[in-house]
Amino acid sequence: MAHIQSSTRIPALWTAAYGRRPLPVRLLARTLLRVRAFARELALADHVPTGGY
Repeated sequence: MAHIQSSTRIPALWTAAYGRRPLPVRLLARTLLRVRAFARELALADHVPTGGY
């Protein structure tokens, strides 16, 4: 699982993912946060000479 950094915290998604919402809503929001974090890390890896890993 990707580490969610503070810069990837979208307030609405963060509230939905970890607030008092129905389980399907929380799971979807957490998945979207993970996908966004993965996409951000992938984009940043393109700008690092070693590939970022």
